[in-house]
Amino acid sequence: MYTLKFDEQKCLRCPTHACLTKCRYMDMDKDSAGEEILRIARGEDSFVLHDCVTCYACEEYCPMNNHPFYLIVQRQEELNVPPLPRPLIRRGINMGVPFRGDPVIEELNGKALLMGAFSDHMFLIQGRLFEGLPVISSDPRKMFHYFCQLMYLHYSRISVINERLPKIINTISMHNVTEIICFHDECYGAYTSYCPAMGIDVPFKPIHLFEFLYNRLLELKDQIRDVNLRVAYQRPCSARLSPDKHHFVEDIFRLIGAEPVPRKYSGEDALCCGGAIEGQRREGSRKRALDIQRRNISDMADAGAEVCVFNCPACYHTMEHSVAQKGIKPVYMSDLCRLAIGERPARWR
Repeated sequence: MYTLKFDEQKCLRCPTHACLTKCRYMDMDKDSAGEEILRIARGEDSFVLHDCVTCYACEEYCPMNNHPFYLIVQRQEELNVPPLPRPLIRRGINMGVPFRGDPVIEELNGKALLMGAFSDHMFLIQGRLFEGLPVISSDPRKMFHYFCQLMYLHYSRISVINERLPKIINTISMHNVTEIICFHDECYGAYTSYCPAMGIDVPFKPIHLFEFLYNRLLELKDQIRDVNLRVAYQRPCSARLSPDKHHFVEDIFRLIGAEPVPRKYSGEDALCCGGAIEGQRREGSRKRALDIQRRNISDMADAGAEVCVFNCPACYHTMEHSVAQKGIKPVYMSDLCRLAIGERPARWR
């Protein structure tokens, strides 16, 4: 049985209760925030459990490294306060079952790239940046054997994650890997944030995709030509679990000659794509999600962005058409990096 490492005493000592006072989707002062997080810590109901949009941001905001978001999700499940309609939760959980058929286990003996549940996005890891790098979970028919399951934080189902994730880790370990480059922020967050918070052992070293891209670009520095684009980065929910890696976004932009536009909604103040909020189907959820997208994309356009850079496929598919309608080109970070070394990605028109 895995148990969340949450310390109520840290909340009592917290000088800011920033986990909730900084929330962009609930309005609370410091005293109210302190009362509500302690209420949740003690197993009681709170309006926070009902109003949470599961954007992950409180994990980053917490100055005590005390995992408030994991606590909120755990209480939602225990008190039966689902953030999504129950039929949608059942369907999602059934979709992600990882053990249908057997994966092909190839011993790799070193570093490999993990696609997780995004084997259908192999087109994003082409070219010199990824040359010679073995890939785990390249077969879409077997991708759920490598699906980190952290998506179920949006579903208030920590029990599902804790049941499945150790088995996923074991499957990855069977490839005899020492380092895993995580294609998606969610996988990286699963292995570097969620697993330590739950006491789940991870026997390999996770590497963030952006750290890998930055280091590969340094190796290919003599081939880089400035892309000369004004860019806005769409930061995904799961990036909140690894804020220490966010600096690689601007590090990459500087290296390839991309200019990040000055924005209101960026970095710690980023807005989510709205996809999880729209899926909640509460009264006004769709209107709220569309308003978030409108403010977010207008912020990019008003700042003069030519390109919106994504890492998360879910964010990309949620926002790509709305971004394009504003005259901003959607592009994945790996494709932007490929442009800088003279390659033309398939999706670049």
